[in-house]
Amino acid sequence: MAAKPKYRDRPEVQVAVLDALVDRSEEGMTVLELRAAVDADIDAIEEALSTLKADSLITVESDDRVRVYPADRVVPDPTADGEPPDRGVLESLRRRLGL
Repeated sequence: MAAKPKYRDRPEVQVAVLDALVDRSEEGMTVLELRAAVDADIDAIEEALSTLKADSLITVESDDRVRVYPADRVVPDPTADGEPPDRGVLESLRRRLGL
């Protein structure tokens, strides 16, 4: 699942981080898990996380591990009308490439 369309006009790394977090919105992700999911170096991911946190688009919780979660407003409602259903990786790539 991808972040809501209104949050997709951000830099590529921020969108990739939001998409990864939305996919795992219930359990959240560690920074290492984000690093594995997002094709960017750790400095770019840290910068994206900092910006997203400042914009209140993510939350960070710390128990025994630091986990990052998307803000509720970023996660699309799968039952809402008007938003296209998630069609998988290929459809996402086609949309991003404009095909």
